[in-house]
Amino acid sequence: MNRLGRKDNETLIEMSLATDDNIAVLTKFKPSRSAGEDSNGPLCETISNTESELPSNSEGLSSTETSLLIPDHQVINKRHQSKDSVFFRDGVRRIDFVLSYLDDPNKEEEKKAERRREFEKNLQKAGLELETEDKKESEDGKTYFVKIHAPWEVLITYAEVLNIKAPIKENDIPPTVENPLDCMLGPFRLPEKVMHPEPDYFTAPFSKSRQELYLIDNENTFFSPSRRNRIVYYILTRCPYGTEEGKKKFGIKRLLSNGTYTAAYPLHDCQYWKKANDPNCDNERYTLYMEWARFLRFYKEQPLDLIRKYYGEKIGIYFAWLGFYTEMLFFAAVVGLICFLYGLFTMDENMSSTEICAPAIGGEIIMCPLCDEKCEYWKLNTTCESSKYSHLFDNVATLFFAIFMGIWVTLFLEFWKRRQARLKYEWDLVDFEEEQQQLQLRPEYEAKCTRKKKNPVTQEMEPYLPLTSQAVRFCISGTTVLFWISLIIASMIAVIVYRLAVYAAFASIMENTQTLQPISGLLTPQLATSVTASCLNFVIIMILNFLYEKIAVWITDMEIPRTHLEYENRLTMKMFLFQFVNYYSSCFYVAFFKGKFVGYPGTYTYMFSRWRNEECDPAGCLIELTTQLTIVMAGKQIWGNIQEAIVPWIWNWWGRRKARCNPENLYSRWEQDHDLQSFGALGLFYEYLEMVIQFGFITLFVASFPLAPLLALMNNILEIRVDSWKLTTQFRRPVAAKAHSIGVWQEILNGMAILSVVTNAFIVAFTSDMIPRLVYYYAYFTNEDSPMSGYINNSLSVFQVSDFLEGKRPENNPENFLTCRYRDYRYPPGHEKKYLHTMQFWHILAAKMAFIIIMEHIVFIVKFFVAWMIPDVPAEVKARIKREKFLTQKILHEYELNKLKQKLCECKTSENMEKEVIATEGKVELSQAM
Repeated sequence: MNRLGRKDNETLIEMSLATDDNIAVLTKFKPSRSAGEDSNGPLCETISNTESELPSNSEGLSSTETSLLIPDHQVINKRHQSKDSVFFRDGVRRIDFVLSYLDDPNKEEEKKAERRREFEKNLQKAGLELETEDKKESEDGKTYFVKIHAPWEVLITYAEVLNIKAPIKENDIPPTVENPLDCMLGPFRLPEKVMHPEPDYFTAPFSKSRQELYLIDNENTFFSPSRRNRIVYYILTRCPYGTEEGKKKFGIKRLLSNGTYTAAYPLHDCQYWKKANDPNCDNERYTLYMEWARFLRFYKEQPLDLIRKYYGEKIGIYFAWLGFYTEMLFFAAVVGLICFLYGLFTMDENMSSTEICAPAIGGEIIMCPLCDEKCEYWKLNTTCESSKYSHLFDNVATLFFAIFMGIWVTLFLEFWKRRQARLKYEWDLVDFEEEQQQLQLRPEYEAKCTRKKKNPVTQEMEPYLPLTSQAVRFCISGTTVLFWISLIIASMIAVIVYRLAVYAAFASIMENTQTLQPISGLLTPQLATSVTASCLNFVIIMILNFLYEKIAVWITDMEIPRTHLEYENRLTMKMFLFQFVNYYSSCFYVAFFKGKFVGYPGTYTYMFSRWRNEECDPAGCLIELTTQLTIVMAGKQIWGNIQEAIVPWIWNWWGRRKARCNPENLYSRWEQDHDLQSFGALGLFYEYLEMVIQFGFITLFVASFPLAPLLALMNNILEIRVDSWKLTTQFRRPVAAKAHSIGVWQEILNGMAILSVVTNAFIVAFTSDMIPRLVYYYAYFTNEDSPMSGYINNSLSVFQVSDFLEGKRPENNPENFLTCRYRDYRYPPGHEKKYLHTMQFWHILAAKMAFIIIMEHIVFIVKFFVAWMIPDVPAEVKARIKREKFLTQKILHEYELNKLKQKLCECKTSENMEKEVIATEGKVELSQAM
């Protein structure tokens, strides 16, 4: 262990408490020199100064006085240096953050310049070191770059404030026993150096007063670049820059929004396609690109520890979740493919499609017109091809797959909890609670809330939003959300009206055999309508998405959430609610409403008293739900990948087109990163949202499309590499942030898992033809040798043509048909209960309701039993956590004991010190006993 002593040359900076408004004040102290003292030897004094103010926060900064020591500024010896370097001109101090701004003279420029001067002066008072690159040095000749370096004393002060854990001893717990099957996974493994870039340590929250306790080999490398940029960003978000309109203004976010600065970002450590020339660079970006971001590595595991080290835990946990989700999709995809193949191989054995296609049966059955007046009678065998293909998805395997997916989703969520618990242990997040960047007050909240009240817990004055203001804002927010959801429903109704209008047109054109001959027999009026309506619906979905994303952010900002966590949760719920209605409403319509409220010939049901409601295909509505699901799901995935990969690449290519031919010494590292796209605070939010919507497609409606998990699997294999490629090559390096879970998305996934059991049960019961076929098979069959023969004739009712109302009867009836058939269970003409539902209809309805109740109970019982059987935290991880806590506590107690013994040696007569030693020894013994 490398123990650090106190530096010789120091200046003193003290964090003190402002007495007027309970705001933490960061104060700088200048060295004074006594007479006769050597001019080069500084003397530390504690002269109070209150020039700079920082807003209060929830982490205790305003209630404690913290002193820190900042080394004197070295005289920079400028030398020729590669501009691809990530260091200051002296080649020693690392660039932890970069600010950029344009020299664009206008009436606002003087005001912006004053803000920058004040802001940068306060940054220096906070202990940060700045170095500015003049616009003459930049490639475009207009942009200034301010490079920021955090010295050691600033890092250790804020490491304590942010509760950052640091290594105190190398982990000596024996690793877990390797799985004998691991040797088979060799081709999928990455080199050990890539998978585990750092040794495993016992860690403890950093404390300035215990620096000797930590394994500090080198001050420059003790804090990783991601932790350094996180600390600097924390200071940037809370640094003031003046008072405007009677309010204190602070934070880099506000300066970016008002154009004072054009960008603020940490640097990548090197170019992604080659290693840096500077031997002090880590080249982690290059390693990530070569081992993770290239598509040819799609079959390799992800280097999660390196991702976490370079980008922070929040991004690391996202890729861990996405990778685990993709692994679990493999099992669902295999089972779904088997179910699809079962339908494919038994397609010729399907009695329903055989009867529909048979000239003696389907060719002789005359169906009632598909629309009023303009449509003609048609023969059932014109739907031969579509009925064959509907068997691919509507068969006995559908029921099995719906039950399987109900159990699969539970296994996925439970096993993810275990994987997440393991990551929390490995990434030192066991004791992490959503503080630091999450539970601290948002700078926007502090700026907009001028009133203050005492916090009953901390007994400090904190800003708050009055209840009346909250109520008004929530009313406006709720009204806006309801308006946009109503707009989605209105657009869905418009698509339904389109379906009804186009359906009549298609039916009148495509109904007779002669017209269908030049077109494939597969293209029925129902299918043609479904395909065109699905494409139109997808376009509307994309347009509404674009608009609502802006509205949702505006609404959430208007609500002024108190903390970062609250802000993210509110935005997440709004966006998910909107996307849920936007993407799934059309699928819900086809699954649960289409064909259910049609009526019967002579008494059809009309929408707005004009358009006749749609009927399902004689083979059922499931094939149309499959079509809708395929177009929306596949279209969203293709469009999403285009947006994520191609659009940023085009923008970056356009931005750096002039710099492509520039040599390295003219196109600096900060300029290269400046030309990249900004990942943004909500970048990860959109990634989660995309995957959760996909999760809904493969769970809520999977009974209609067993190949959905396979499509999702192929998309996610591509998604992982696209996300990693764009993050590594097309985006600036995001600011590192901590997270111990996927947050509110976990609750959303749990809710969708429960809802999926209900939707799939209803799809099998009401959208699929399985229950009517089973009822016929067991109760209404007429041929014991072939129980399903005669099913089609049994499922079609008879209507007398003369009973058509005037104005609804087809204009043409060249063959003078007296009766026609329609899909329903009603008594025929001449019966005393003419056109009323038969007893078979009620038997089928009772069977459907019974099936829903039984299936839901079975799946829910299995789900809850599986969830109860699988512990959220593996027993091995629990044991290792307890062991590490014990050893860490022991190390800390022994450290305190040794420190007290040293003090006792210095003060042998101190009786109180002896008592402290005895008490500390007792703590050590107690911890060992525990």
